[in-house]
Amino acid sequence: MNVKEIRDLSNEELEKEMVALKEELYNLRFAQATGGLENPAHMKDIRKTIARIKTVITERANNE
Repeated sequence: MNVKEIRDLSNEELEKEMVALKEELYNLRFAQATGGLENPAHMKDIRKTIARIKTVITERANNE
């Protein structure tokens, strides 16, 4: 998910997306611990997307 797509979403949608991404990250960490993770780079992508979402939420809060 790129920044333009993130900025097009509302705050409620961003919160829901962030919760879903955190759940996915948790599942990937569990898979990594059990040795079943095929693509470890996907974890990095999810962490970056979560950071982008948090940045957009913070920017919106500061502008209000």
